[in-house]
Parts: sequence; structure tokens; C-alpha cells
Amino acid sequence: MNEQFDESLAVPAKTKRTRRQKMFAVVPTLLTLGNVACGFGSITFAAKLNGTETDPHNLFVAGLLIFIAMVFDMLDGSAARLAKNTSDFGAELDSLCDAVSFGVAPAFILVKFSTPFHGRMLWAIAVLYVMCAVLRLARFNVETGEEDTHESFSGLPSPAAAGTVAAFAVAYPEFLERITEWQSSALESVRPDLDTFARMGLPFVTLAVGCLMVSRIRYPHVFNQLFRGRQNYHHMLQLIFTIAAVYVVREMAVPLIFCAFAFWAPLRALWAQIANRGWRNSRTSAGG
Repeated sequence: MNEQFDESLAVPAKTKRTRRQKMFAVVPTLLTLGNVACGFGSITFAAKLNGTETDPHNLFVAGLLIFIAMVFDMLDGSAARLAKNTSDFGAELDSLCDAVSFGVAPAFILVKFSTPFHGRMLWAIAVLYVMCAVLRLARFNVETGEEDTHESFSGLPSPAAAGTVAAFAVAYPEFLERITEWQSSALESVRPDLDTFARMGLPFVTLAVGCLMVSRIRYPHVFNQLFRGRQNYHHMLQLIFTIAAVYVVREMAVPLIFCAFAFWAPLRALWAQIANRGWRNSRTSAGG
């Protein structure tokens, strides 16, 4: 009798444990779907932008939603590992959502924001960016295995590329406020030129980060190196630089930080290549 009673109590406990596991297993999927919801929301707010007079509020929200999508993208993988529910389905779903949030949404912001740029060229740059983002995500799925430590990436990660484009949208209202303060100063005559320069410069930045996504340049995994790996002197300097930039220029620091991350690695690789070539030439001359 006691044995039957114990078994009857054990069944509900096991059932509760199974239900709890299933609940935790759903969390990573919900976070991933939150990513694509933010991407679609970004496209929706960017669609409200008027080509001639850009609405700073809608532009700011469109860019901000891409950053929120980045947070969801960062959390869903960690949640899947904590729930011990990593799967091929989750990886494919994550890539599909990233293609919308970090591929289509930034390209759409570019088209609606940089209207002074040449129309066909702007469209071509936006399409090229989307293609590079999709190729980057497909290559990441194929080349990344379960044993990968994720300490670095081959090519600029698509969230970082999207963040570089979205950073201009987030900083633009602050930029407009700054140049509006110059109306009564000697710089009033160059105020419209600065506005046009900001909107004309983004297509070149977008084209560059699109090409960097499909490159083989190594980029560090900032989150893993700062919070999971061993912190060194360079990491502390980067953190101090980021905090100082945010304190000094506020919203304007966002594009500065993302551009520094996107372009520092290729510039460093180019400098190393030039230095090695110069060293080999000097050795050849010495040997000759």
C-alpha cells in the first residue's frame, strides 16, 4: 500500500519537472522571435520617414529597435545553453530572424534616410548589403560547430554591421539638435551642408561594413572576452575609451564606437601587412 502511494506521488512530481523543462525550452525561441519582431518594427517606423524632411523621432525608434533586436539575439543563445536545448532548428530560426533584423531592416533605414544620395546607387548599395548579410549568416551556420569557443569571428558579425548603420539613425536627432544651435553663430551657413553630408556619408559606411561581413578578417567576440574570458590591459583600455566617449559626446558616441569596432580590425590588418612587406624588403636589400 505504501509503495503504491509513493509511486502515485512520484508521477505528478515528474510531470511537473517535465512541464518546467518544456517551459524553459520555449524561452530561447521566444527571445529569437522577439528579435524578428523588433526587426519588423524597425522597418515599420522607417517606412514612415518622409524622403525630404526626415522625422527624427521615427528614425530614432527605427534605429533603437535594431539595438533591442541585438539584445534579444545575444540572450537567445545563452538561454538555449542554460536550458540545454540547443538544436539545428534554433540555429536556423536565429539566422532567419537575423536576416530580417540585421539585413533587411538596416538596408531599409538606409534607403529612407539617405535620400539626397543617387537613387539607383543607393538602392544597389542597400541590396548588396542585404546579400552580404545573408551570405555572412549562411557561412556562419556552415563553419561554426558545437566545439567552437566563439572567441572571435571570421568577418564582421551581422549584428555589428547593422548596429553601425542603426547608430547613425540613433545619433541623428542629437546631431540635428547640435547643428540647430549654430543658427545664430558664424557656422549657420554650413549647417545645411553638414546635414546633407551626414545623410550622404551613410551609404559609403554601409557599403564598407557589407563588404567586411563577407571578408576573412578576424573580429573579437566582445561579450565573451569581456564577461567570460580573461580580461587584459587592452580590454580595460577599450572599456575606458567607450565610457569616456559616451560621457563626452553622448548619443554621438554610438556611431563612433561602432565605426571604431568595424574599421579598426581591417586597418590593423592592413598596417601589419605593410609592416611585414617593409620588413621583408629591408631584409632582401640587406641580403643583396
